[in-house]
Amino acid sequence: MRTREIERRFLVRNDDWRRKAVAASELRQGYLLCDAHKSLRIRLVDGQAAFLTVKFKRQGIVRDEFEYAIPLLEAEELLERAIGAVIEKSRYRVPAGRFTWEIDVFHGAHSGLTIAEIELFSETDRPVLPRWLGPEITGDARYSNRTLATTILDRSAQLRLFGAKSAMITDEVSDSIRRLSSNYGPD
Repeated sequence: MRTREIERRFLVRNDDWRRKAVAASELRQGYLLCDAHKSLRIRLVDGQAAFLTVKFKRQGIVRDEFEYAIPLLEAEELLERAIGAVIEKSRYRVPAGRFTWEIDVFHGAHSGLTIAEIELFSETDRPVLPRWLGPEITGDARYSNRTLATTILDRSAQLRLFGAKSAMITDEVSDSIRRLSSNYGPD
C-alpha cells in the first residue's frame, strides 16, 4: 500500500514518556537495499507479522512509502540476507491528542539509543512537543534506521553520538531548541 510518510524525529532525554505508553511491540528489521534515494526494508513485528517496505528520498519531512505484508518465514529468510546488522528495538506508543508518538528503544549494537517520532497529517501540523524530548533529528542521516543498520559504532563513539550527553540534554538547551519551531507541553 502506498502512503506519504510525514514525520518528525527527536532524541529522547528521559523516561517520563513511559507512564503514558499504552502499547509496545518488539521489532526486528534489516535492509536489503540502501542508497541515497531509496531503501528496501524487511520488518518483523512481535515475531507474528512481517512487512516489506520501500521508502524513497525525503523531501523535507515527507517521503513516499510502499508497504506490503509478507509471509513470516520469507521475512526471516530475507533478514538473513540483510546488509549490515539487523536492528532490534522495542517500540512504544504514546498518545498525545490527535497524534501518537512512537518511541523506539534500541537493543543490541545500539543499546542506549532512544528515538521518538511522530507521524503528522500534514506538513503544517505543529503538535505539542513533550518536555521529555531532546534535540530534533529529522533528516539527520546519522540517526536513520538504515544508517544504524549499516554502521556499528564502538561503545565510545556511540556515547559521543547519542549517549547520555546528547540524549539527556539540559533543560536550558532543550527549551532553546523547543522555542525554534513548535508548541511544547508540560510533560
